[in-house]
Amino acid sequence: MNTLVEIKTAIARLSDDETSTLLSWLQERSEDDWDKQIKKDSEQGKLNKIIQRTKAHIAANRVKNLDAVINNS
Repeated sequence: MNTLVEIKTAIARLSDDETSTLLSWLQERSEDDWDKQIKKDSEQGKLNKIIQRTKAHIAANRVKNLDAVINNS
């Protein structure tokens, strides 16, 4: 039996509380991984084009206020 099958089997046996705790832990881990990747990409300059384009849109007044977007105005 491979490890993934064993993990899935073990998860299926968890109580609701244990499942909730596991899901919370996995979410935190995912968020940490995301943060690390964004930091790495930023340090390598991979976000520079996006930042430049965003600044250009702001300077040209081609952006909407977030409240207007949320309120669909």
